[in-house]
Amino acid sequence: MPMLKDPSRKYQPFPQVNLPDRQWPSRTITAPPRWLSTDLRDGNQSIIDPMDGVKKKRFFDLLVEVGVKEIEVGFPSAGQTEFDFISGLVRSGTIPDDVTVQVLTQSREDLIKRSFESLEGAKQAIVHLYNAVSPAWRDIVFRMSRDEVRQIAINGAKLLRDEAAKRPETDWHFQYSPETFSTAELDFSLEVCEAVMDVLQPTPEHPVILNLPATVEAATPNIYADQIEYFCRTLPNRDSAVISLHTHNDRGTGVAAAELGMMAGADRVEGCLFGNGERTGNCCLVTVAMNLYTQGIDPKLDFSDIDKVIETVEYCNQLPVHPRHPYGGDLVFTAFSGSHQDAIKKGFEAQEQRNDELWRVPYLPIDPADLGRSYEAVIRVNSQSGKGGFAWVLEQDQGLKLPKKLQADFSRHVQVMADELGRELNAADIWTCFKQAYYVKVDKRHFRLVDFEESKGSDGTRIFAGTIEVDGHAQSVSGRGKGLISSVAATLRESFGVELEVLDYSEHALGAGTDAQAAAYAQCALPDGEIVWGVGIDEDVATASVRAILSAANSATARQ
Repeated sequence: MPMLKDPSRKYQPFPQVNLPDRQWPSRTITAPPRWLSTDLRDGNQSIIDPMDGVKKKRFFDLLVEVGVKEIEVGFPSAGQTEFDFISGLVRSGTIPDDVTVQVLTQSREDLIKRSFESLEGAKQAIVHLYNAVSPAWRDIVFRMSRDEVRQIAINGAKLLRDEAAKRPETDWHFQYSPETFSTAELDFSLEVCEAVMDVLQPTPEHPVILNLPATVEAATPNIYADQIEYFCRTLPNRDSAVISLHTHNDRGTGVAAAELGMMAGADRVEGCLFGNGERTGNCCLVTVAMNLYTQGIDPKLDFSDIDKVIETVEYCNQLPVHPRHPYGGDLVFTAFSGSHQDAIKKGFEAQEQRNDELWRVPYLPIDPADLGRSYEAVIRVNSQSGKGGFAWVLEQDQGLKLPKKLQADFSRHVQVMADELGRELNAADIWTCFKQAYYVKVDKRHFRLVDFEESKGSDGTRIFAGTIEVDGHAQSVSGRGKGLISSVAATLRESFGVELEVLDYSEHALGAGTDAQAAAYAQCALPDGEIVWGVGIDEDVATASVRAILSAANSATARQ
């Protein structure tokens, strides 16, 4: 068959929904939905090596821990392993009283009965019945008419009703999915769901769950929202039904479709942690929940230790969470760009100064601490980074608050190291670079302070007298000036011929308490106008200032 010159001609645009008075675009989400995790069923069937019983139990425990109250634990008729896990979970008594497990079954008598058998003894449970209703399935897969497909659903609903009646000790709930809803005619989906409701006779106090899946995402999210709103507005006895969403991510908008579907009137969202699922995946429950969180809505799911959640999910699924995955990825709270780093650094500084709890930090839609992440990982440094990045790292890691002009000076040294290493620089790299650049606590120093004393002359000047090592040889030296810093500068000039004009000086404490150190920064000019910086760190602030001047002298000597 010859290839088409324009392959796009094979496809047709998805039809619009006739809903001229749609209401969902003007609505906002004000409360979390009911959540259902399908990780143990839909997620499990989509991984290369399905989870064994140990991994499924570990995943189940994680879902309970984060607060999921409805969990689809499997497909009992898929095999003995699935059946044994589900029945074992029920018999073990480990299902919390406030958690309801759900199982999935096709609308076939033997499969439905097997599903009820797996749940024998459960306090409460949901049996989820489905059959596909779209034209492609009716015409290609089943080769059935509308009436025949509707009858499949009716027969399945009757079996749900009758099998539940045999087991009155369990509080049974029913869920029906017109599978392939997203590509089916709305009127037919409604017709089938009405027929199921006629059999099950739900009430507002004991509603049926009608799950409307985007089995294959075939249109933009607004079309799905139109479908949901039309369905909710048209369904008889709407107050006797919980409308549930099960979106897939074929077009990359599974989360958006779920959110717009909630605005359109849905009550419940199904999905998987981090979006695992068939093809491109299911709706990501973490993303939907944290999106609500950023809008001031408590999602009633706890992801305050996101790294623990990721560790368990990756272990059970044997699939990595992408480093750029919303909220959970390793790099989502990380900035490499210099301008981004500077903005984040300033945002954190402003956040500390404000007295309110409102979160306002540029580039960070959520406080990383709310997910158990540390601020130290927010800004990272590579060859593309600016001075704000490494300055933030030094402040968080070492407590150093570099003056703006010193940041600019140090950026040259960081750039050289980043280019030489050709990789991201970690906190240890940056600290090593800083110590080497300003001769802080390193062995290779032309001038090294041994000890000193400061005294006051009869004329009011300050006298510096001490011992300085010069290339390993100790020398006794002294000098006089208006203050300690100027007396050290005079000593360097008179004893060693090093000319330094101190242009700016600042200092601050490193930490608090009796063991706190001090950091001192000195900006100095050489006779030719070149600028050098010195840094000193010591338990004593006076000693730190002397070390800063000697640090600048070391930089001056290195440039000769």
